[in-house]
Amino acid sequence: MASLQVSGMVVSGSSSSFCSHKSSVRATINGPKIRIGPLSLPRLSSKDFIEELSIRSGGYGIPVTTQMEKGSGPKTSSSDPVVVAKLYAIMEAVADRIEMHKNIGEQRDNWNHLLLSSIHAMTLTAATMCGLAAASASGEPLAGLKVSSTILYLAATGMLAIMNKIQPSQLAEEQRNAARLFKQLHGQIQTLLSVGSPTVSDVNEATENVLALDKAYPLPLLGAMLERYPSSVEPAVWWPQQRRKQAKGIGRKIEGNGWNRELEDEMREIVGVLKRKDKADYLRLSGKALKAHKVLAFSGPLLTGLGALGSAFVGTTNPWAVILGVAGGALASVVNAMEHGGQVGMIFEMYRSNAGFFKLMEESIESNINETNVWGRENGQVYEMKVALQLGRSLSGLKNLAASSSLRNIEEDTEEEFGSKLF
Repeated sequence: MASLQVSGMVVSGSSSSFCSHKSSVRATINGPKIRIGPLSLPRLSSKDFIEELSIRSGGYGIPVTTQMEKGSGPKTSSSDPVVVAKLYAIMEAVADRIEMHKNIGEQRDNWNHLLLSSIHAMTLTAATMCGLAAASASGEPLAGLKVSSTILYLAATGMLAIMNKIQPSQLAEEQRNAARLFKQLHGQIQTLLSVGSPTVSDVNEATENVLALDKAYPLPLLGAMLERYPSSVEPAVWWPQQRRKQAKGIGRKIEGNGWNRELEDEMREIVGVLKRKDKADYLRLSGKALKAHKVLAFSGPLLTGLGALGSAFVGTTNPWAVILGVAGGALASVVNAMEHGGQVGMIFEMYRSNAGFFKLMEESIESNINETNVWGRENGQVYEMKVALQLGRSLSGLKNLAASSSLRNIEEDTEEEFGSKLF
């Protein structure tokens, strides 16, 4: 119930007089009491800001997720804004690297197809001209065909030597690997900004990863190109080399942060399998591919050079001149098709990169299990899941692999399976 008293002035209709009147009005109002609270302003949406950050970081269809959207976990806003700005700057550089390696990879793949087609056409044309010059109806070799055949053979020899030196198919594979690894780094930085609290050490680590990838997969050809025919095969390395932490027996803590002795033993068995089977097998395959690579790279220019020599002496009394001029070109076409059409250089690089992948897994696992303080490691349960997915296995399959490896150490005649189900 509420009482309302109103005092007012009553104004008459006459202009000459005013009358003051006071009245009391008592009114009874039935209804709920109305309380006026503080004004509520609409919250500003972060969607536009997020879209702007996504555009500035390069896009690539990977949305930038913030803790305001996720609603849980440590918030990026609590981190140093300078650190966050640096990470976004690194993301922009990584996005630019992705685009550069993608474009250059396509360009070098086109080099392989165009150069191979041109050398094939030149070699077969030179062999045909050499045969026509030797079989001329007048009994004398046609000088024009003879000279043209020799010139085409010499040009094909020079172009083939350059092509074997740079190996466009291998260059294209390097750029594809670089683009894929830079995309992984781009996603890792985004995840760190979304669900973590980045620090200066994270900025330094991201910078080192970018520089290590630049060194492992250089963009220029002159002066920075990787060696095409190394004396020994080593796994590809695209991560910064750090000093390994040595485990200490005294005061070493095993339990906590998702880790226990059983998980440590399981990871040790996985490392042993990767060293004995997966990495060793890909290094063996890389060695075979390298040997075939060297033989084919040497044989192609040699055969076209012999073809040029034979075509130059067509018409002499030596019958081997025609054989070298025609058969040399035919054999050179076969060798070039096997080397560059089969992309032997790309196969060698692929095997070398796969061996590097298993080496990286070994170092990562050993770095975690050698850390004396379990809270300085990655969470054990999360890490176990990551290892299983990287090897194309389920968690139960990973445990079975470790158990079978342990059984093999006891029974020597037991055949060991490969760790990875992907490659």
